[in-house]
Amino acid sequence: MADAAPAADHDRTSPSLRLARVLAVGFGLHLKMMMRSSFDGFLGVLWPLFFATIAFLMFRAGAGGESLVFASFGAAVMGIWSSTSTSAGSAMQRERWHGTLELLVSAPVHFAAVLLPVTVAMSALGLYSMTATLLLSRFVFGVDLPFEQPVALAFAIVATVVSIGAMGFLLAVSFVRYRTAWALGNLLEYPVWLIAGFLVPLALLPAWVRPISWVLAPTWGVDAIREAASGGGPWPEMGLALALGAVYLVIGIAVLETVLSSARRAGSLALA
Repeated sequence: MADAAPAADHDRTSPSLRLARVLAVGFGLHLKMMMRSSFDGFLGVLWPLFFATIAFLMFRAGAGGESLVFASFGAAVMGIWSSTSTSAGSAMQRERWHGTLELLVSAPVHFAAVLLPVTVAMSALGLYSMTATLLLSRFVFGVDLPFEQPVALAFAIVATVVSIGAMGFLLAVSFVRYRTAWALGNLLEYPVWLIAGFLVPLALLPAWVRPISWVLAPTWGVDAIREAASGGGPWPEMGLALALGAVYLVIGIAVLETVLSSARRAGSLALA
């Protein structure tokens, strides 16, 4: 009888609380794992700094001034996207290689709740690169970075991380059928840098490219960060980034259900 009471209390836990606990535990666990990975550490910190340095040198040799501030925050968000695109593309493949995919799929919780924290943790790891990039721009290149609204800036960064993590979730479930999923994720790294306006203002891009930019959450995330840092109003951009993240999540769950149903029928879940 003593053991029955805790079990009954556990059964009465609301589904939303159970889901929140799964997401929080999954996020913390995978973030710790990636923080101890030398590959993820190099990918998330050092690699984006190379590109940020090139960008700073180009902007300093050109317009300078406010353009360097524009490039600084754009290069900082580049690190978040770089940490997500390549790794998220092969997130399900890695579980398959490790022999844990079947266990995760058969767990008593929707597989989307297991996979989403993984990709959001990948995006959060990019905060290392973001911090390093901003420090590089301030102390190496002497860029006087504005931080007019620190609270709004913190919310904008969180919204950017979550929305990019949701985009990574969509990439993970869309690329699972390809053996070179990591290469497909890597392929998207550089086009998104350009199309999302990380280093080039969207006004300078061809008109036909701009609608593509509007459906990419990183576009609105970097705009929100720049607006908050400069003292503007970042809330519409934050809302659009989170709304797009929710759309990615809905589409990703639908794709995931299709992929898992097909794999169960064909008995190919564990096949590499």
